[in-house]
Formats: sequence, structure tokens, C-alpha cells
Amino acid sequence: MTLLLKQLKLDKEIETLLQMSEQQLEAMGYTEHGNRHRIVVARRTAQILRGWKVEQKDVELGKISAHLHDIGCAISRHNHAQNGALIVYDLLTKRGMDFVDATRVANAVGNHDEQVGFACTPLSAALIVADKSDVHFKRVRKNKLTPKGLVDFSDIHDRVNFAVVDNTLYMDHQEKTIVLNFNLNQQVSTPMEYFEIFLNRMKMCKNATKSVGWKFKLVINKQILG
Repeated sequence: MTLLLKQLKLDKEIETLLQMSEQQLEAMGYTEHGNRHRIVVARRTAQILRGWKVEQKDVELGKISAHLHDIGCAISRHNHAQNGALIVYDLLTKRGMDFVDATRVANAVGNHDEQVGFACTPLSAALIVADKSDVHFKRVRKNKLTPKGLVDFSDIHDRVNFAVVDNTLYMDHQEKTIVLNFNLNQQVSTPMEYFEIFLNRMKMCKNATKSVGWKFKLVINKQILG
């Protein structure tokens, strides 16, 4: 049986787990990990996999991986990737997904976190890049904003995200390079602060693309930084 993302979006059990995941992260003060983030990550995962010319079924598995990648936070933020992988495998196989495909999705989910994750498949590599590339002012939670800007300017994660006024990801097929390009309002934050919190994530993106024979490039305010 082939499961589609549109089916899983209508699943009440999955929606409950995703809502609890977002509730947990909001309570901890994390940036937005809800529907907006899932849509962005799913779209970028599919974009990358299509660029790598995988089968359409694998593109769908990539979108499913993206939709479910933070579901483990419903249990705890700690070890959320590994918890999520176990939850995902159980959910998908119970809904009729072939155990081989469910294993591949679980592997991608279980390896998306920069603390312990490692890309060993195109599916996991695409999810890593899609997830780690989503830095944007819309990820700052509304209760942390005023009409004049940030409530707490000392929060570096909110400040860096708030400073990113646009963010695009594109694939240079001739150079076999994925390029993350964004503009950073340096009156709010600086490239140095970006790397202070995202260096390990950018390294993970670099290693993920390398695993499929591609490269990763970061461009901030039209300057190539990697």
C-alpha cells in the first residue's frame, strides 16, 4: 500500500502528536516548528529529491519524512529524532506502508538532528538540508514580538531568525551544488551570530550533500561563505 502525505495530514492521531510536539517546543521557548515549518521542509525536501532525480515514490516518502520529522518532540525534545523514528515506523506500518519504505522514512527522521544525525541515504540527506535551511523571521513566535520588533533582543535564536528577511534554496545542476541564499538585516543580527548558533547545522548540510556527490554553498547578503 502506498501512503500519501495528503492522507497523513487528515489523520487525527498524527495531528494530535504534531500538536503536542509544537506545544512542547513553544513551552520551551523554541522557534516555530509547526505547520509553516513542516510545509517549508516538505517542499524543500521534494525539491532536492527531484533535483537528484529519484523515483516519484521516494519524493513522496521525502515529503512524509518532512511532515513527521519533529513528531518525537511530543514525547520530549531530548532524543526527539530517535523517539520520532520509532513513533514514525509504528504509525506508518500500522497504516499499511511497506516495512522497507517505513524503515527508510524512520531512518531519515532519526538522523535529522545535528547532535547525532548522519545522512546515509538521499532521503535523509535531503531532509537534513531542508530542515536546517529554514531560517526566517516568520519562525519567531508572535508572543515574542511587538509592533516595534523583538520583546527580548538578547535571545540570539530569535534575533538571528528575525534578521533573515528572505530565504531561498536552489540547485545548481551544472556545479552539482545546493545553494542556501538569504539576506540578513545586520542592524538586527550579524553573520557571526548566525554561525555562532548554526555552524554545526551548516556542517551537517555540507556532509549531507557530500554523501550524494553534491556540494553545499551558503550565500549571505550576496557574499559566498561556504
